[in-house]
Amino acid sequence: MKRYLLTWVLVAIACTMTWAQAPQTRPLTVRTQTIAHRGDWKPEGSAQNSRTSLQRALDLRIFGSEIDIWLTTDGRIMVDHDGKRKGISLQDTCFKACKRLTLTNGEKMPQLKDLLRILKRSQSPTKLVVEVKPHRDPQRSRDCATAAVKAIRKRGLQNRVMYISFSIEACETIHALEPQANVAYLSGDRTPAELHAMGLTGLDYHINVFRKHPEWVAEAHALGMNVNVWTVDKPEEIQEMRELGVDYITTNEPAQCEAMLSR
Repeated sequence: MKRYLLTWVLVAIACTMTWAQAPQTRPLTVRTQTIAHRGDWKPEGSAQNSRTSLQRALDLRIFGSEIDIWLTTDGRIMVDHDGKRKGISLQDTCFKACKRLTLTNGEKMPQLKDLLRILKRSQSPTKLVVEVKPHRDPQRSRDCATAAVKAIRKRGLQNRVMYISFSIEACETIHALEPQANVAYLSGDRTPAELHAMGLTGLDYHINVFRKHPEWVAEAHALGMNVNVWTVDKPEEIQEMRELGVDYITTNEPAQCEAMLSR
């Protein structure tokens, strides 16, 4: 009996030592979660990057709602995907010209501060995912990132916002200004190890990148990073990415995606 007990004690010690020596990775999210691409914009009366699309996403209580931002020549932050509407390029003009622009649902094009106001008064757990668009001059991308961080910090919303960008300069700027912020890179041309070395917290790549490099999901998780995939609308692709183990799916069909993921 003593010999039997001694054997089990030795086994337990060995298991404990093995666990302690193993690389410690971050706990994975309970399940893959949903991010609304440009808000919940498809229903009637809504529009991409609008006040309505953000409010609808907040009402869904999903993980996040993504928006796109540009910096005008006089330092205002406008919310729009393409950065050009009715012949006006947002990064090449002043706020006075931009404020007259309307969206497809009749709303005036919002500034970042308009959507931050909606976020702040909401009790929804949904986060705002702010994409800093790559401006023609990399310094302007840095300036846009700086202005966004300041606007979010001013309203005390740091814990309710995540940042993404195709501009590596914007990502680096955000990390330097707000080291605790969640910052993910979008372009798909850097490994998780490269991004981790820069201090970024995530990678946010197109579905085809993860089909080519499925190992990057596990590599990112081993480094304590999160993984987002875009833009995934088809049920079979949602399931494919869910099985791959990504943390977030950015989609134009947030209600449908959330219904699938919550099952």
